[in-house]
Amino acid sequence: MIIPQGVSSKVKDKTNEYILDVENLVVRYETEDGVVNALNGFDLKLKSKQTIGLVGETGAGKTTAALAILRLIPDPPGVVECSKLMLDGRDILGLPNLKMDEVRGKDMSMIFQDPMTSLNPVFTVGEQIAESLEIHEGLSQKEAMEKAKEMLELVGIPKERYNEYPHQFSGGMKQRVVIAVALACNPRLLIADEPTTALDVTIQAQVLELMNDLKMKYDTSIIMITHDLGIVAEVCDDVMVMYAGRIVEQGTLEDVFNRTMHPYTEGLFNSLPNIRNRQRMLKPIQGLMPDPMDLPPGCSFASRCNYASEDCLKAVPELRTVSDTHKVRCVAYDRPGFQIERGRS
Repeated sequence: MIIPQGVSSKVKDKTNEYILDVENLVVRYETEDGVVNALNGFDLKLKSKQTIGLVGETGAGKTTAALAILRLIPDPPGVVECSKLMLDGRDILGLPNLKMDEVRGKDMSMIFQDPMTSLNPVFTVGEQIAESLEIHEGLSQKEAMEKAKEMLELVGIPKERYNEYPHQFSGGMKQRVVIAVALACNPRLLIADEPTTALDVTIQAQVLELMNDLKMKYDTSIIMITHDLGIVAEVCDDVMVMYAGRIVEQGTLEDVFNRTMHPYTEGLFNSLPNIRNRQRMLKPIQGLMPDPMDLPPGCSFASRCNYASEDCLKAVPELRTVSDTHKVRCVAYDRPGFQIERGRS
């Protein structure tokens, strides 16, 4: 069930500067055991050829945000509320399901987490690429087959393997096929959900390089969902750090990596090994993310935060603007001269 909050224009605005414009996206699951607050006010603005990284622990709401943007949240039990959901200047919030089927795969595509289960085992990889082209581009079977072979070559797979089945491909090759399926119709928006999961580091590097090359070739904008800060540093222009269904810090890659402000972001960096100092002990974030069925009234990170005070427990902090590109959700900055340890260093 989608509940629009306010009225959005249904006329496509050619002058709109954002490929994707999302405001106040909320997702909850109403179950017999209670209400799961999975996403609690999500905003995102994405420009052409821009790559934004969504970072956070498992359960932070990253994949939920992606599925909500694609309007794939199951109803029931899912309830989606949103003030604005615009794709390339077009309001897709109120589109009927049949119209959304035309948008998905053509205007925006998603690379799902597991390449092992993303492909249908009873169809050849070529047929699965060609199917999208026949549906969305209106190509004949022969034309779709030729274009599918071109896409295989584009992602580094010989076109002669068109008639082979998914089980005949390695994990890295399967991921390349999934990328070919997602990019077959030259979508304006590509959502990549942990696209290098279960791949070894050499194949991971090849897949990331491939995605970056295709982004520039097709003017595609990318949302990269990951918990790997190394991947973010490799491919992203901007970063959004998520915790318990909310954005807690966002900014350019340099803002978040070199001018870290939120204690949770600091905790993510402290959990990484330091190759320059092998003796440095890791500092894992203590505790667990709060139950989304019972979120605290104040800051969701307060129980795990080394800088928490009573003010943190009173109300959910607002996302405050630090600079033109940097925002942080933390009331500790109301204290004169406050800085986190990573900020001081």
